[in-house]
Amino acid sequence: MRDGVILRVNVFRPSGQGSFPVLLSAHPYGKDRLPKRRARRWSVNPQFRVMRQTGSFEISDQTSWEAPDPVWWSAHGYVFVNADLRGAGSSDGSGALCSDQEAQDVFDLVEWAGAQPWSNGSVGMLGVSYLAMAQYKAAALAPPSLKAICPWEGLTDAYRDLFTPGGVVENGFSRIWTTVVKHVMRTTEDIGEQRKKHPLRDQWWQSLVPDLGKIEVPMLVCASFSDNNLHSRGSFRAFEQVGATHKFAYTHRGGKWATFYSDGARAAQLAFFERYLKHLDVPKPPPVRLEVRERADVVAQVRVEQEWPLARTQWRDLYLCEGGLLDARPPTVDGAVSFHTRRRAAAFTFVVDRDLELTGPMSLALWVSVDGADDVTLFAGVEKWSGRQWIPFEGSYGFGRDRITTGWQRASLREVDAEQSSACEPVHTFSRRQPLSSGEIVPVDVALGPSATVFHPGDRIRLLVAGRQLAPRNPLFGSFPAHYVPGPPARCSLHWGVQRPARLRVPVIPF
Repeated sequence: MRDGVILRVNVFRPSGQGSFPVLLSAHPYGKDRLPKRRARRWSVNPQFRVMRQTGSFEISDQTSWEAPDPVWWSAHGYVFVNADLRGAGSSDGSGALCSDQEAQDVFDLVEWAGAQPWSNGSVGMLGVSYLAMAQYKAAALAPPSLKAICPWEGLTDAYRDLFTPGGVVENGFSRIWTTVVKHVMRTTEDIGEQRKKHPLRDQWWQSLVPDLGKIEVPMLVCASFSDNNLHSRGSFRAFEQVGATHKFAYTHRGGKWATFYSDGARAAQLAFFERYLKHLDVPKPPPVRLEVRERADVVAQVRVEQEWPLARTQWRDLYLCEGGLLDARPPTVDGAVSFHTRRRAAAFTFVVDRDLELTGPMSLALWVSVDGADDVTLFAGVEKWSGRQWIPFEGSYGFGRDRITTGWQRASLREVDAEQSSACEPVHTFSRRQPLSSGEIVPVDVALGPSATVFHPGDRIRLLVAGRQLAPRNPLFGSFPAHYVPGPPARCSLHWGVQRPARLRVPVIPF
């Protein structure tokens, strides 16, 4: 590196002589932690075994965690470079995750790869999760040899997307992840400790956020609907905010790994790099490859769209009203419902009377009061019901009983950033705490993650609002390892009326 620290890589080259385009992955988990042969069976990386897998997939024994399969890519005429980040695996030094130093290192890795005799000077980046996150800051620095990136499901704002979404502390997966990182990487900064010192989204958290507007190289981003607890929101944010003229989104609601290594996803990745690294006469990817589902295992449609959110979206409001109903008409009388934050929930239902597609982010505007505490943590979810059957969907970490979409919000961190928010998606500042007085009624906006779902006549849209996590955490049928810290025990009330039009805003796509 430019400061003399040595980073180490594994290089996989196609057979034959000549120069080739290069694909680069850089990560903190150890490039040499590979599947191993034990007796007559293969043992894959522990992460694959810990989380539920939705389908089978094939990888070679040179495939490290979250990385592309180097055997597959070298067979298709690409050099694959798998790098240990500073402080990780066999590399020297000590690193800091999501830091500017890491971005400079990836810049230097790209330029090194572009200058090798086996390289044609065109470098792309590909990888999942952290291997996607590592691409953003480096691409914003514009290494001359970097010609294209493919971040496959990667968050872009550590505070908003993972550690404290909605101002709610996540101490399940994030605690496991920071513990794992400490065992496989020498770091100059412990994110787990830093988060305790920085409960608000201050300058330290903002320093981890990539400048997406400075990314100008072509980008194919995977923005799934099945990773709302981790990468979905950040991936859609990347697609919306990067400065690249050539940007494309591949959406799905399947399992992370079964999709990434699938024939369809690999074909999309390959066509993208064939065009932008090999400069072959390959058609551009669709601006948005949209996958719409009826249920977890039923894809209603895969089609091409031109933007996200869809320009023809009709934003409809479904208002909270008496009797646990959602109504398309604003309320004419005042009402309220109360629940204990640790034991009960409020539920509201809308009956669909015609074929309906909801594709895009949702948001919830509530009027909230609390007794017995000065704060309340709200957990909201939107469900699909068909007859008496609840329809589950694929979620984060292999959780197969997820809702259509979910959101979290602490009432004391309700301040909205007017400049960044839109009519369909509130963005909170998380910069100051505003405690509630006993009985005080305040407006609270809740951002719900993106989704794409079809309903038929008789189906029901059901909204749940609670003061605790909506799904159990156990590893057998719960949402393990996700865990969100609930607020203090208290009694929460949701209010509605002429002056308080509490509503669920949904993205209706005309047929």
